[in-house]
Amino acid sequence: MIQRNPVLDFVSHLILGVGVLVVIFPVFITFIGSTQTAEQITSSNPISLWPGTNFVESYRLALFGGKTSGGSTVAPVAPMLWVSLVTALTIAIGKIFISLLSALAIVYFRFPLKNFVFWMIFVTLMLPVEVRIGPTYAVVSNLHMLNTYAGLTVPLIASATATFLFRQFFLTVPDELVEAARIDGAGPMRFFWDVLLPLSRTSIAALFVIQFIYGWNQYLWPLLVTTNEDMYPVVLGIKRAIFGEIYVEWNVVMATAILAMLPPALVVMLMQKWFVKGLVDTEK
Repeated sequence: MIQRNPVLDFVSHLILGVGVLVVIFPVFITFIGSTQTAEQITSSNPISLWPGTNFVESYRLALFGGKTSGGSTVAPVAPMLWVSLVTALTIAIGKIFISLLSALAIVYFRFPLKNFVFWMIFVTLMLPVEVRIGPTYAVVSNLHMLNTYAGLTVPLIASATATFLFRQFFLTVPDELVEAARIDGAGPMRFFWDVLLPLSRTSIAALFVIQFIYGWNQYLWPLLVTTNEDMYPVVLGIKRAIFGEIYVEWNVVMATAILAMLPPALVVMLMQKWFVKGLVDTEK
């Protein structure tokens, strides 16, 4: 039995509390700024920690755009949120689907150079998008996929990480299940659908959360392949609002940042139980 020490308990809780404050405080500042006017934010140094009365107007301008009190025009964020949502869902679902089938083929099918193919897939972990961004952009441009959802998502769908994780998971499935399915006359896809997929649901949920956030937070790739404002994701919208205007409407920028945080936070909160279980559960 581990003996509890009051001093160590206090220190551990203190460190935990400081860590929470470090993470939460910038979000709190962003929210407070979104309730104030741009003039209040720029005139106060440091920024006031008391909520303002401009909450509704800031979020209305952020979502639907329009003219501000300073005379500048704000682009609507709602279409950008839709682009980010479609991109993140496509990347997450596409990665999981392709990785499941790849892992199934690598573990349960026999074909020449199977191990070589797996290690070639694994080696691509050393070549993230940032490393191969030049050739990938050339391919996307030659295929006329700029300013399209396909151009935003297809180059990011293939995932060696997910393939590796599903492969390791499938290797732990008992051979008795494979033999039982074979005796019952189940083919490869029936075995995949009725046995492997139900067993993998927690791993799928955990990977979905990770890949959704990965797709939602994409910045560098959309910056290259989108020149049409209708295809800007919300991350590019924040960048444009800060660096694309002479006078920055900081309240709208902060409201946009809060809106951009909500979908990933909602996914994590709704799937938290499945996410944790998928990372730690090893039962079959």
